[in-house]
Amino acid sequence: MLRLVRARVSALPGGPEAGKQTERPKSGPPLVLLPSTPPVPTTERILQRGIFEINGRSCDVVLSDSALRWKPIQPEHPAAPAVGNSKCDFLSKEEFIELKDLFSVKLKWRRSAKQQKGGTLLGITLFVCMKKEQNKLKDYILNLNNLSEDHCALWVKDLKKILTEFSNRPKSLKVLINPQSHKKEAAHIYYEHVEPLLKLAEIKTDVTITEYEGHALSLLKECELQEFDGIICVGGDGSASEVAQGLLLRAQMDAGIDTNYILTPVRTSLPLGIIPAGHMQTVDVCTFSSTGKFLRFGFSAMFGFGGRTLALAEKHRWMPPNQRKDFATIKTLASLKPENCEILFLPAKTSQNFQEGSRNEHKTTESDYNNQWQKIQGHFLNINIMAIPCCCSMISEGLVPNTRLNNGSMALIIARNTSRPEFVKHLKRYASLKNQFNFPFVETYNVAEVKIQPRNNCECDTGEFEFHGTSSKKNYPWNVDGDLMEVVSEVHIKVHPQLMKLYGGHLEEMNDYKKI
Repeated sequence: MLRLVRARVSALPGGPEAGKQTERPKSGPPLVLLPSTPPVPTTERILQRGIFEINGRSCDVVLSDSALRWKPIQPEHPAAPAVGNSKCDFLSKEEFIELKDLFSVKLKWRRSAKQQKGGTLLGITLFVCMKKEQNKLKDYILNLNNLSEDHCALWVKDLKKILTEFSNRPKSLKVLINPQSHKKEAAHIYYEHVEPLLKLAEIKTDVTITEYEGHALSLLKECELQEFDGIICVGGDGSASEVAQGLLLRAQMDAGIDTNYILTPVRTSLPLGIIPAGHMQTVDVCTFSSTGKFLRFGFSAMFGFGGRTLALAEKHRWMPPNQRKDFATIKTLASLKPENCEILFLPAKTSQNFQEGSRNEHKTTESDYNNQWQKIQGHFLNINIMAIPCCCSMISEGLVPNTRLNNGSMALIIARNTSRPEFVKHLKRYASLKNQFNFPFVETYNVAEVKIQPRNNCECDTGEFEFHGTSSKKNYPWNVDGDLMEVVSEVHIKVHPQLMKLYGGHLEEMNDYKKI
């Protein structure tokens, strides 16, 4: 029950009684000191002011168009504590939440187990989701208790109106679910944990269960995307990569760009959410092309050991995933051999430290950038190009720990030819706290573009890898976001800053090995 206080407060902004102290009567219970309106930035517009009980204390609550602020109401006693008393100051401390962190607001009712509607009004419940730290969210509930139905209804109306006016708040989402992901539990995860939250936030959804590989890609090329404010993908890294590919291709098609020759791609207007979703941010995307022809969009790639391992795993898809992964890794290590390549790269303008203590770390400078393309040639066991950290349960810090989602650069990591034991040590360090780059045969660069040209197309010792076509040239396997891409000649990879928006930033958790 809300404790009544003997003070008059106007529920309307700017009311004549707002911020005034009532006169003390000659008798009766102690009155309260209604504080002046909590300080609100001049850019905010006050919409409502009233009394609610919050966490068992009567509070003066002010609603502006961007924040909700409240401050406990202090009783007035004949012997009031001295100004500056620490305990008193703590109890009267103002608190607030920004309305951009509010994802739903509801009237709070007390109902019996059988009641679906009606009951006793208790007040208002606010559902808050705040960014606690990078890529982590914290949700909680704030109850504003007040027994006046008209008063609460007016506040709920204003709060909902503010939420609908936020431009980046989705109202309608297209949901794509891969039923084979998460041990075939993706649909259960969505309907059990995600759909209730979307309903609570009053977001409309259109759900499609994908039926085959490439289904999401085909759907996004053809459906009426203007009906939606965003796309939600429920699945693994392969699903996320396919949906991102479809969104970006659709943006090029809508802009009238020939998708065979994408030199400067346009940004997709629809954000992509990967369950679990959170705050929105922009992300960099890479284009992959060969001999001037566009191949695909992506976020990371491996050539050499990483590509060969995936290619071998794809030939043994009849095996269970974990067994297939282990078999392919061991088999590729047993026949480990370098690729003879020429690598051209354009250094990025911004310096990037991939990890402290890297012995061969290349710190890009402005003079490097002005020198334009740099060239490296030789025999390499593995080449990684990463625009995202690529975190997973086995590699919690990621393949490239300090890579960011939207800094306009890629990490180029080169493992030159070395002995098998030394290369294995390098791979094992990814799962430890030690520096995986601190080897004499490993070099790291911060780049904006990369061109990789194999130089042994006429080599006939292909081992497990077959020739394709009638020419003597072989297809070289690439691992792009966990998908196998086979290319005969040079591959040109270019990063495009902030090309699309993402709910939550969870592309950092994409793992190139997961699909093996």
